[in-house]
Amino acid sequence: MVSDAQKRANEKYRKENVKQVAVRFYPSEQDVYEYLRTKDNVSGYIKQLIRNDMESSQ
Repeated sequence: MVSDAQKRANEKYRKENVKQVAVRFYPSEQDVYEYLRTKDNVSGYIKQLIRNDMESSQ
């Protein structure tokens, strides 16, 4: 079981260090959304796409 102090420490760390981005898909982008949902690790897939784009931009 996690103590209250550990929960507070975890929350403090997340607030100070973790960044988050939300993406919305409109009905015209349903195909993109459905494709993305087929990936086992959506976050990892998006991050890899960004890394690949960063490398090709240099």
